[in-house]
Formats: sequence, structure tokens, C-alpha cells
Amino acid sequence: MADETGATADWASANVCLACDMLRDAALMTTRIGGVTIPSERPGVTAFALRRPVGVVAAIAPWNAPVVLAARAIAAPLACGATVTLKTSELYPATQRLVGDAMQAAGFPPGVVNLISNAPEDAESVVEALIAHPAVRRVSFAGSTRVGRLVAELAARHLKSAVLELGGKAPLIVLDDADLDEAVRAAAYGAFMNQGQICMATARIVVDETVADDFVRRFAMKAATLVAGDPHDRKTPLGTVIGLDASRRLEALVHDAVMKGARLVAGGAMRGAMVDATALDDVTPSMRIYDEECFGPVATIVRVRGVDEAVRVANDTEYGLSAAVFGRDVRRALAVAQRIESGICHVNAATVQDEAQMPVGGVKASGYGRLGGMAGIDEFTDLRWITLASQPETYSL
Repeated sequence: MADETGATADWASANVCLACDMLRDAALMTTRIGGVTIPSERPGVTAFALRRPVGVVAAIAPWNAPVVLAARAIAAPLACGATVTLKTSELYPATQRLVGDAMQAAGFPPGVVNLISNAPEDAESVVEALIAHPAVRRVSFAGSTRVGRLVAELAARHLKSAVLELGGKAPLIVLDDADLDEAVRAAAYGAFMNQGQICMATARIVVDETVADDFVRRFAMKAATLVAGDPHDRKTPLGTVIGLDASRRLEALVHDAVMKGARLVAGGAMRGAMVDATALDDVTPSMRIYDEECFGPVATIVRVRGVDEAVRVANDTEYGLSAAVFGRDVRRALAVAQRIESGICHVNAATVQDEAQMPVGGVKASGYGRLGGMAGIDEFTDLRWITLASQPETYSL
């Protein structure tokens, strides 16, 4: 992972551990795929609703969490009795090939787990061929909203269901009674882990104005300690972003925000693909960074007055994947969380969280469908109605 995209050892370790959890959870799930008996109005008839494997799942995995997202694409379909053809990321072919090697070493028969790698210029034709193939009955995609829309259109054209985990612009709300030290730790982790290249990354910190000065001071101090470096030395807190194009885009977003009145309170240094943790205060809707997904180690701070404005700002985005709310009054914080338009929301915890058994997915432009745990059964099985007649039926024609 360090060689292919500049990921840190901590991020690689987190990927492997969570992927193992996903495979274990899927193994347990194989005995939980059941059915139900449904009362019939016809005498002597027993009716069932049963689940059966969908067939072949075409899965497309991105580069930012290569082991986790490859394992997630494979685990649930296998548990449901389906087979998988996984198109690997063009940026992580070697790492994701290791996932396929592990499946092969585990003893899966030929054809059950298949991996396809391709050159970047061939991605569109490979994806189209996969989705159009008559054997493929489900599509699983994790990646950007832009590409997700294209995948959804292709799947719909062929009348195939798709589950899409797409981009995000996760808000973290800091209420006036929040534990600021805890909020700072969670915000820094959510914003800067894996150089902010996580779909659940904390992109917008929405802070009540009564505690904003104190929060910004503490957050800026924390961000200043997170300096990018060579991930091979295993000591640097941040590695590199995915490439020079990414760092240049981040630089342009930061420059636009500062020119329009935002305050750079931490970071801003960009040395090639190494971008230090960066924090911008006083961000407003007039700035590009307010709406656009950064996918880099840049956190924006928006000051608000009261709960209603905090909720409005949190929902003022096309995305809806993850979110967080910090407040000591847990009932109040939970009430705020229930008003946020997102598929995932955490109270007094970071926006970046994942567990194998949890239903992961978003709303709005962050996609549809759920992956993880029992939610995968709905995505990778078909529900069938079967009846058994214990006596002759009477038909009149």
C-alpha cells in the first residue's frame, strides 16, 4: 500500500484487520440466511418466502481503502451463495491481487472469486462489458459519485440492481455543551486519517459560535502536529495524497477559500504529493470548498448560532453518507443526530468508523443500498415466493 499510493502503516494495518472481520462475519452469516412461512388464504396451501443466490455479482472497488473494500465486495456475495467478479482499482492492482490470492489459498473453487485488472484507459469499456454480461445479475460499486452515476445508468439500462457507496462531505457538529477535547480528537482523526481520502472523512466541522474560538484553537494545535512524510519510515502521521493532481486541486480549493475570507489556521504546506493537515476557519457557502468533496487532509470550520442552524448547515450538501454530533447532553445530541440527512451518524464519536456487521451506506448523492452484516443478504439474494399444495386445487375457467 505504501508503494502503490503512499498509505501509512497504520492505515494498511486497519485495512487488513477490518477485512478479516468482514470475512469472519460473512462466514457466520451463511447460517442466518433464512425464510419465512406466510399464511395463505387458500385451504391446504403452505406458502414460503425464501432467499436464493442472485448468481454473479460484478463488483468494482476503489483505491482509497483497497483491502477493506475488496473484502467487502467479496464477502457478502459469497456468504449468500453468489460468485464474484471484482474489477480492481487501477491504482491498487498489486494490493487487491493479494486479496484474490488469499481467497484462492483458502480453497475456493475456480470461478467463484475472479479478479480483473485493467489499464486506466480501458476502465470504461471493462465496466460496461462486466455490467452488460448476461451472467451478471447484481452490481456493487464503491467510489466517487460521478462514476457511481455512470454505473447506475449502465445497470439500469440492463435492468440490474446495484448497490452504490459513493462520495461524502461528512459534517461533525460541535454543540455548545460538547467535550471539546473529545471533539477535537474525533475531528482530527476523521479529517486526516489516510490523508482525508476516506468517503466518511470529516469534511465540515460545524461549531456553535459560543465555543468556536476555543475549539478552533485546540483543533489548530492538533492539526499542526500532523505533518506529511514518507510512509515507508512508519513514523509519519500522514503519508501522501494519491498524486500531484490531487494536491494541486487541494491547493486551488484552499487558495479560493482564503481569497474569499477564510482563515488558514493550520497547515497549508504542500510538497508535491505530501500535504500537511490543513484547517480553514470561517468557511462560507461562497467558497468552492464549502460544497466540493476535497478527498484530502483539509478540514473546514463553519461557525453557527444554535442547533437549528447547525442542522441546516449539516444538511446543506448533496451528500449524505456519514455524520457526527458532539454534546454532553446525550438525549439532545441524539435528537440532533436524527435530524441529519445521512445513512450513518455517530454521537460523540468520529465520522470515520466501520464494523463488519454494520449496515454501511448513504442517502442523496452518497448512493443507495447497504453493505455489511445482515444488510448484505437483501442485496445479494432474490426473494422467492413458493407454495406447496397438500390437496388438489379447484380451478374454474
